[in-house]
Amino acid sequence: MSDDNDDWIEETARLYEERDFGSDAGFGDSPALLVIDLINAFTDPDTNLGSELDDVVARTGDLLAAFREHDLPRYFTTVAYEESYGDAGVFIEKVPALRELRLGTDAVEVDDRIAPEGNERVILKKYASAFFGTDLVTELTTDGVDTLVIAGVTTSGCVRATAVDSLQHGYRTIVPRDAVGDRAEGPHRANLFDIDAKYGDVVTTDEVLAFVAES
Repeated sequence: MSDDNDDWIEETARLYEERDFGSDAGFGDSPALLVIDLINAFTDPDTNLGSELDDVVARTGDLLAAFREHDLPRYFTTVAYEESYGDAGVFIEKVPALRELRLGTDAVEVDDRIAPEGNERVILKKYASAFFGTDLVTELTTDGVDTLVIAGVTTSGCVRATAVDSLQHGYRTIVPRDAVGDRAEGPHRANLFDIDAKYGDVVTTDEVLAFVAES
């Protein structure tokens, strides 16, 4: 992106800093990793829902390896609908491309490159936030989690919605910028900026790995 396209970021960052937005909440003592919707329909750039996400998948794989090594909680999400799409509500009218996400199809399976292992659970959701209409809070409470690291897609949709709900449920929220992605750069960058200003700490995957290594 050109410098001109970055002007709003610099100007808004100055405004927010003057008005006390964007402090770091930091990590807590008990982190968990939540991998949002890195399913085949999203990681295949030839689908209507997909985009080029090889780097995001690779960095998410690095996070998974670290969380597995330290036996820290890991969860995945997928989005899938019944044949009638009655469980999709108005969402599918707004985004008809969601019709690709049929229960029981390969499209809604987690990408093999980061496939769940052992007892790692794939939480089925119907809407953007991993908290909405699911039992994610029960899982996090059972595991004593106080910090939620969010990877996956899309930054402007399900990642952002989950980050907002994570904060609202009282979790320290961490979004590694190189382990989340979107199908368009503008929404990706704008939403990372907004998450960092209001809802969570936007960091690098390496910063998360360093924290996990010291835990």
